[in-house]
Amino acid sequence: QPCWSEYLTTRIEQNMVVNCTCPISDCHAQPTTAFISSIVSSGEIIAKYEKALLRGYVECCSNLTWCTNPQGCDQILLKDGFGYGAACSKCSWISCFNCNFPEAHYPASCSHMSHMTCAKCNHGFCWRCLKPWKPTHKDYYNCSAMVSKAAWQEKRFQDYNERCTFHHHAREFAMNLRNSIFSIRGMPKIRTLTFVLDACKVLEQARKVLAYSCVYSYYNQDTESMDIVKEQTESLELHTNAL
Repeated sequence: QPCWSEYLTTRIEQNMVVNCTCPISDCHAQPTTAFISSIVSSGEIIAKYEKALLRGYVECCSNLTWCTNPQGCDQILLKDGFGYGAACSKCSWISCFNCNFPEAHYPASCSHMSHMTCAKCNHGFCWRCLKPWKPTHKDYYNCSAMVSKAAWQEKRFQDYNERCTFHHHAREFAMNLRNSIFSIRGMPKIRTLTFVLDACKVLEQARKVLAYSCVYSYYNQDTESMDIVKEQTESLELHTNAL
């Protein structure tokens, strides 16, 4: 029993317990949960084992995923089948079900969030696998572009990036403002601030849409549709600034 306990504890601590087998080379039997629980006495190790089982189960289920809140959240989300994120019931964070970007990014597509372009030679590549965008991906940029064109594209990228960053910072401001207001609601002389809290939530959502609209606009080359997007974006930004 001491040998088994040491063996299983080591496998659990190394996150290799899910597919572990009997240490005898010719035996492929896998220890059951009941067997592991009867051998390992440490409550901390058992808790880590149970987390490993849960993690393995979620990773095997195509309709399940973890909340991607960068501040940390252990909630499991059920994918809706349409590719759109849903608000986490625990932290309210909205994750993207189709890519590894940490949050839902409408109106920018998943392709927009993973497609990177060199400002010097215009070479396109995927930031997740670092392979050329063509032929495994859906787009291609000619690497023989003139320096002047590359410089123009670099300036264009900087402009959109600055606007996107501004909206993200403004969104953080709205979040911090909402948290500050929420913390003083319990004071006896302060009237209900529900309206202000709701306004802060609207600000957060609007800034998020404006930020990812910058990403969408940067990659979209359809002039006719972009005229509509530009008009709607300017209107949203005007009302958001007023709020």
